[in-house]
Amino acid sequence: EVEVVESGGGLVQAGGSLRLSCEASGFSIEDVTIGWLRQAPGKEREAVSCIRSADGVIYYGDSVKGRFTISSDNAKNAVYLQMNSLKPEDTAIYYCSVSRTSVDRWWSLVRYLELWGQGTPVTVSS
Repeated sequence: EVEVVESGGGLVQAGGSLRLSCEASGFSIEDVTIGWLRQAPGKEREAVSCIRSADGVIYYGDSVKGRFTISSDNAKNAVYLQMNSLKPEDTAIYYCSVSRTSVDRWWSLVRYLELWGQGTPVTVSS
């Protein structure tokens, strides 16, 4: 059974940091594009960052460039999102999503990607 479990969210003040984890099972993260998207109340789903370990391609959304860093640990079959300099507008539920397609396609299809996990909520207070 394929599964992802997100964790690491919480409440933090503006300027603070959080590290999200996405633990995968039932498949290898080396074979897929895997990344983070977020959903805030009343807003459209937004791609945050994704990575394809097989060729080392990484994308970041413009709103998080320079503040967030995605990484992967193939041995642990996990992907992480280090979030620094958090802003109130980063408040959302963060989901880890997987696709066997290219990074380009993952990014363009973010609205339609399946969400296998429950997500992890991030709240940034001002």
